[in-house]
Amino acid sequence: MPAEHRLARWPSWLSRWLGYRATPPPKRADYVVWIWSFIGAFCGISVIQAVFGQAQYFISRGVPSIIASYVSANIEALAPPLSFIQGATAVLIYGAIDAPLAQPRALFGGHFIGALVGVCITKLFHLLPTEERFQELLWLAGSLACATSVVAMQVTATTHPPAGATALLAAVNTEIRDLGWYYLPVVLLTSALALVVAMLINNIQRRYPTFWFQPAVSIPAHVSPALGPSTKVEDRSPEETAIESSIGTKQESSSQV
Repeated sequence: MPAEHRLARWPSWLSRWLGYRATPPPKRADYVVWIWSFIGAFCGISVIQAVFGQAQYFISRGVPSIIASYVSANIEALAPPLSFIQGATAVLIYGAIDAPLAQPRALFGGHFIGALVGVCITKLFHLLPTEERFQELLWLAGSLACATSVVAMQVTATTHPPAGATALLAAVNTEIRDLGWYYLPVVLLTSALALVVAMLINNIQRRYPTFWFQPAVSIPAHVSPALGPSTKVEDRSPEETAIESSIGTKQESSSQV
């Protein structure tokens, strides 16, 4: 029998907003999920844009509100190919709230590691003798920042797909480069605001987060038979085996209901 979670000792009106349930929540109809996903994404982006777009403290320091919303709609400041990452974090923490990569560990850890790696690599490239040479190698700085952050997130089990852009922007975006190390607390504050909204909205009729500190492990997709055999059972990692077992248990419970 699993040990009682520490949140079980908290008042239910408080522990609810931290994702704890004494009994499993009922499955919601698809339209209910869609409605709350829309409300969550709208409120989350609005709150963050308001904080960073209206507060003189951040405006005076040149913090672009677009960082905080974790979107890349500022097409004038970014290369057009980056526009595909618009609202990536919002999609995860408001629309795919059960996904391991949408949980708090991945949200905070992924974005912080991405920002840290991006700033460090950009600072190293700024040691080049001239600004002209730096601009010539900007593509390399951005590529290294993104690639290094991907591996760093894998090593620390904090993979959060939008955080790759967090690292990339630290190198290729002029406004963010000008922030320097101040980029790190901005990213942390943004993650905190996004998480607070997610806990409030997602826990009205759903549940978020599903875990707090466990390693963020990707859910392995089943290989199509047309593409050949999948990984042998004995070659799977313990995390993959546990996840597949959990998925099977949920499917069995759903069929019984």
